[in-house]
Formats: sequence, structure tokens, C-alpha cells
Amino acid sequence: MPRTEEANRRIREARRAKILEGARRAFARKGMATTMAEVATEASVSQGLAYRYFESKEEIFRALAEQVMGPAFETMRRIPKMPGTPGERLDFLFAMLLGGRREDPEFFQLLYHVLNDEATPEDLRKRIDEQGRAFQGVLRGLIVEGQASGEVAEGDPDQLVTLVMVWLDGLSRLALRDPERYEEHLPHAELFLRVFGPDSVRKGGTNEPPEQARRGDGPSDA
Repeated sequence: MPRTEEANRRIREARRAKILEGARRAFARKGMATTMAEVATEASVSQGLAYRYFESKEEIFRALAEQVMGPAFETMRRIPKMPGTPGERLDFLFAMLLGGRREDPEFFQLLYHVLNDEATPEDLRKRIDEQGRAFQGVLRGLIVEGQASGEVAEGDPDQLVTLVMVWLDGLSRLALRDPERYEEHLPHAELFLRVFGPDSVRKGGTNEPPEQARRGDGPSDA
């Protein structure tokens, strides 16, 4: 009995997802130097089948970026409007950043390659740069609000933003250079919070993060 169009659609979607999953692993290791042959090998499909679904490795790369960047960006944009105090929203942002790197390190390795590989298409690099600036704007806003409410340590907010960006860049480098150490010793969000907490907290008060940050949930209602 011939397959229905719905069955054929499901097969096509499954094959495409399989190719993208293999491509994610390949690109995470080598960035734009990855070949279609390596993508096909990682995905356990023929190179011809890979080309049936994607015209080039650049098209695959874009699909991978869209797969994760879109949802992550939308979540990040919602954080300033979430209920709770500025400090709670900042706690949630840190938990999200570290949780994402723990659950999906390959994407952040891939993103590191995008930003540091001269072969990356300019429009894709520009889009990622724009999202990076938007993220830094959200982070800075939460820091400023948290300082005003007494929940965040005093200091130049731009320096604090730079500190976070350096931390994140270092984690991406570690994931590429020493994946075993990265997996075993990836910091928890509360270590970030100790640095950003008010002076009274860092000098002897509690270092425990809010419950929602430990769970990875959104801030609670104020």
C-alpha cells in the first residue's frame, strides 16, 4: 500500500532533523571548516541524501542557528517583563545561561565558531552580533535596576556586563579545549550570584540563590 502524503511528510521531517543533529555535532567541533561529507558521516546518511535536503553547508549552518537563536532570543526579551524583583529576574537570567550551556554545549561551541570564523557569512554574523548587543542591553538593565533596589552589588554596570561576557566566552573556549573538564566542573548559577549579590551578602550573608533560580523556573510573582 503506498504511503500517504502525511507519512511522507513525517519521513522528510525526520530525515531533515537527523541531518541537522549530525551537523550540530560536526559544526561544534570544526565550525565552517566542516564539510558536507563530515555532516553526512556524523548523521549516518549518504552525502547525496544530505544534499537533497540542504544545498550547502552554509544552508545547514543557518538552519542550526535559527533552530536555537530564535526561541532563546524571545525568552531573553521576555525576562525584563517577568514578575518579581530585578534581582530575581537577574537570578533567572543566570540560571538560564548556565542551564543552556549545561544542556546544550554543542550549540554554544557552534556559536563560538560563528563569531570567530572568517568564513562565516556576513549577514549571519551581523544577526548574531545584534542579538548579542540586545542580550547585553537586557543584562545591563537588570543590573542597574538591581543596584537601585539594593539587590545587586554596586559598581559600574558596563564593567559588570563585560565580566559576564568574559565568563561566557571562557566557558565556550573551555568546552572546545577540554570538554571533560567543562562537563564535570561547569559552574552553577549561584557562583555568578555571589559576585553580583550585595556587599552584605558577599561578606558573610547567605549565598543561596532564590528557589526559582535553582529550579530554573521564572521569577515568582511579587
